[in-house]
Amino acid sequence: MPKILTFPARAAGPRAPAPRPPVRSMTRLAARLPTGPMALPALLAMTLIAAGCGEKKAEAAKPSAPEVGVVIVATQDAPLALELPGRLSASQVAEIRPQVSGIVQKRLFEEGSTVRAGQALYQLDAATYEAERARAAAALQKAEAQAAVARTRAERDAELLKADALSRQSADDSASALRQAQADVAVARAALDAARVQLERTRIAAPISGRIEVSAVTAGALVTANQTQALTTVQQLDPMHVDIVQSSAEILQLRRQLEGEGPSGKGSRQIRLLLEDGTEFAQPGQLQVSGVTVDRGTGAVTLRAVVPNPGGMLMPGMVVRARLLAGIDRDAVVVPQQGVTRSPTGEATALVVGDGNKAELRRLVLKRALGNQWVVASGLKAGDKLIVEGLQRVRPSQPVTPVPAGSGRKKTADKAGGASAPASPASGSV
Repeated sequence: MPKILTFPARAAGPRAPAPRPPVRSMTRLAARLPTGPMALPALLAMTLIAAGCGEKKAEAAKPSAPEVGVVIVATQDAPLALELPGRLSASQVAEIRPQVSGIVQKRLFEEGSTVRAGQALYQLDAATYEAERARAAAALQKAEAQAAVARTRAERDAELLKADALSRQSADDSASALRQAQADVAVARAALDAARVQLERTRIAAPISGRIEVSAVTAGALVTANQTQALTTVQQLDPMHVDIVQSSAEILQLRRQLEGEGPSGKGSRQIRLLLEDGTEFAQPGQLQVSGVTVDRGTGAVTLRAVVPNPGGMLMPGMVVRARLLAGIDRDAVVVPQQGVTRSPTGEATALVVGDGNKAELRRLVLKRALGNQWVVASGLKAGDKLIVEGLQRVRPSQPVTPVPAGSGRKKTADKAGGASAPASPASGSV
């Protein structure tokens, strides 16, 4: 009778992992080793090779400290230069308007040229005013003739009164008539003077020296006395005025600095102008006066500076920036801007190399910008090693390898130069 094979029942639950086959690499290697006197040296060589491979793997697994460029923080005197926006205006402006009515006969100047004070600009038709002057002169002659008659009568009556040949009333009347005739002469003389003034005003002259604008009228135009439209404008462009509008609080601080009451020492009233194209005007100016009233609507005060303009480069209406040296910060901490970053909350931070060559995060308080540098109020001190290169590879508390800033770029340039240099032929080549 055939036997029935039975298998043990499989236990319920998770299946046990199959046993791994034994590692035979070392067995095979041992089987290949020579026997006899050469067995021991071969075994030692294999052991040294295995140990060396393990050390290389450990060194490869260990991360290296990144190289960063640093600068040594130092103190220096930082000039407190303020840049204030301003607008240029002419030192003197004269709008030319006629003082008498008439027809313009001639324009006596070249538009855009320089005129001097008293130079004739326009000639109006003077016929009417010439006739008026002649009438006033004739009236004066008539008054003088009447005054002469009255003087003779008054003198004769005075002699008769002394001889008791004339009553006192008649003598007093003669004296009064003389005084009235003399008054008429004065009135006529004043009328003649007024007619002469009106006649002179038909020749319109420049009240100041300066550059003259284009003419608003031509020959043949009718102009009236004291009209609202100006015929032209004369502006004195040397020197020029710079009007600077600042808040009252800033004006108070600026005055303290200029008077030497602040910690930065006494400032200078000399200014430099930065033009609209970014260039600096060659001639320095001088801060002269300030307004005495604060505007109630804006709370601002107007400062005025005077700038020489011999070449006529500056023009009225130009917007400029006035740079004023208001003082000097003694022993200020000044660092490159590239070493300062902003946190997500807007806080200024910097990384420095601390103890053990580890990156250390510092929170800074900045005063102001000085060119491409920051003036630091707190957070850094002289002697700190500020990281300015390689910031993207560093985190706080991470070990770093500090090198002087710029040395990394120099090495890269040297390598690029060596790679581009042509290879010299090897000496003694076969």
